[in-house]
Formats: sequence, structure tokens, C-alpha cells
Amino acid sequence: MQSILKEKSETRKLGERGESIAAEFLLRHNYRIVCANFKVPIGRNRRGVSVTGEIDLIAIVDETLVFIEVKTRSSDSFATPETAVDLRKQRQLIRTAKRYRKIFHINNIKFRYDVISIVLRDKKAPNIEHFKAYFNEAKFQKRDWQED
Repeated sequence: MQSILKEKSETRKLGERGESIAAEFLLRHNYRIVCANFKVPIGRNRRGVSVTGEIDLIAIVDETLVFIEVKTRSSDSFATPETAVDLRKQRQLIRTAKRYRKIFHINNIKFRYDVISIVLRDKKAPNIEHFKAYFNEAKFQKRDWQED
């Protein structure tokens, strides 16, 4: 049990370091950070347990609100960090962003979903990749049923 707790602690530290690096990266590229680690209840899962959504960074650039997921790994030999932003994670980010926009009455501003991938290698500069508009809400919208 202790090794699992230690592993979670190390993973959390890696994630926090990655989010800090991502924030510095965004500031250098003229983004204004609006919020970090925004958390809000977004509903319940199939078992009735409350689900909390989190967005790592929220920023503004060129009059566009940007919801940013940061993925940090110590190696990309198995898979690149951005592959962890699967459909389930995308759906959760969209639900959280919708709640954010509703809470703060944000209606008439462009927005997008970005992913920042960071690989931290020993004693080397981190490898940072910024995927702008990595996904959008279109594939999650319910389609109207039309009969022929």
C-alpha cells in the first residue's frame, strides 16, 4: 500500500511540474493564464457516484478562450503523452468547460481545446509540444433523428 501511495505522489509531482512548465511556455507565447486547476462537479457516473471535472489551464490568446489539458511523462518510449487524452477524457473536458462557461456567463467568445504534451528527460530540456484545437465538441453533439 505504501508503494502505491509513493507512486501516486511521484506521479502527482510530475504532473504539477509539467503544468508549471506548460504555464511558463504559454506565457512566453503571449497567452494570459485565467485559471489553473479549475475543478467543478459535472454529474454522476453509472454507479451514481459524483464526478468532478478538472481543466489544467484556462487561458486567453487572440480573443479566444483556450481550455488546456497538460500531459506529462518521464518517457515517450511506450506512447506519447497526448494519446492519454482519449474520447472519455475529451468528453469530461467538454463537460467541465461547459460548466465553466455557464458559471461565468461566457457566451460570445470563441473557444478551443488544446493539449500540451511534455516529456521530461533526465538532465535535458523538456520536450514540449502544443497541439492547438486538438479536439472539438462537434463529435460529441447529439444528432437529430431524421426519417427518409
